[in-house]
Amino acid sequence: MSLFGRPGSEQTPELHLDAQDENGEAWRQLLALIDEAAESGVTELAPALELGPELWPQIVTLPPTIGRLTEVRQLSLYGSNLRSLPPQIGQLRSLTNFVPYTSYRLHWFPYEITRCAALVDSTVSTRALYGNHKHRPAFPELPVELPPELTPDRCSVCDGAFADGPMLQRWTSATVATDILPLLVHACSEDCLGALPAPPAGYHPSPHRGGGEVVPDPATL
Repeated sequence: MSLFGRPGSEQTPELHLDAQDENGEAWRQLLALIDEAAESGVTELAPALELGPELWPQIVTLPPTIGRLTEVRQLSLYGSNLRSLPPQIGQLRSLTNFVPYTSYRLHWFPYEITRCAALVDSTVSTRALYGNHKHRPAFPELPVELPPELTPDRCSVCDGAFADGPMLQRWTSATVATDILPLLVHACSEDCLGALPAPPAGYHPSPHRGGGEVVPDPATL
């Protein structure tokens, strides 16, 4: 058996939640770019090309308005400094090609990305992902308080409204397009957690809280 990290690892990382500077020129241009793209119905978007090498590295997350890009088929986040994506990424119903390659600080994704039913091709820097099958970097321990822009207002699994009880945060791993991604789930009930698909072989077999929980060693499967 081994921990979520490499064998012998005694520490688990913290979830990186760097605050986005929403008063800077980079954020203002990104918001304008997304609004214009949504209104014009573009099918390809590469923010790095529009913001340029000075402003693009200042972006550490995307705004919830990314969900307006329902006509975008190709989204390139190549070479980004992103730490996170908002759950509204799941509203990109036309997305077929997703390229966050060389985004080395992007260690996890919201479970809502599995709602991108048209998504068939992805290029992700898997070495940077929590729990990847080769390097097995540890998952941060849950629960953790996320900023409002990263917290879904509906269940990640059933899309139902949350009741008065707390959201259930869990990690899982799933095949999304051509990559196996670590996904953060916000579920409304244990039933929804139980409805999650089984992860691929070699990954933790059930939703988990990260930290020091154990996961089967792929060599023993």
